[in-house]
Amino acid sequence: RQAAFYGALKVERVAMSIILGMVVAIAALNIISGIVMLVKNKTKDIAILRTIGASPSAILRVFFMAGSMIGVAGTIAGLVLGLLFCLNIGSIQHFLEWVFQTKLFNSDVYMLDSIPALVDPVDVIWITVWATFMSCVASLIPSWLATRIDPIEALRYE
Repeated sequence: RQAAFYGALKVERVAMSIILGMVVAIAALNIISGIVMLVKNKTKDIAILRTIGASPSAILRVFFMAGSMIGVAGTIAGLVLGLLFCLNIGSIQHFLEWVFQTKLFNSDVYMLDSIPALVDPVDVIWITVWATFMSCVASLIPSWLATRIDPIEALRYE
């Protein structure tokens, strides 16, 4: 009887998964820009490490680990805050109604009394894995660029 409604919910679920994946990919661009700036600021230090015998793979590991740890820390913080928010959405709604002295979701207008929130473990795991993967991939590009720094050019005017 409700096949059209069920189909619409399925499409909405897929669309939300795609949108969340794209948001995570865009957030990974921040990691790229942060590590690129770190590489630019540490060019002299990278050149010194290369001249005393550090291999390009060692330089790559340093910057890859820095970017990956930023991504993992952000993923864990987002996971904890998101779960806390979803599990306490009713309390947050009541608090906001008390602060603003108004009914946020008037049942006459919105046909619901509160915000429905269902934490699906599969979605949580998928987004967590995707965010961790994207942060690691985003860390690779600037890390590889750090290995391409020529020590002679970097130290020429020092």
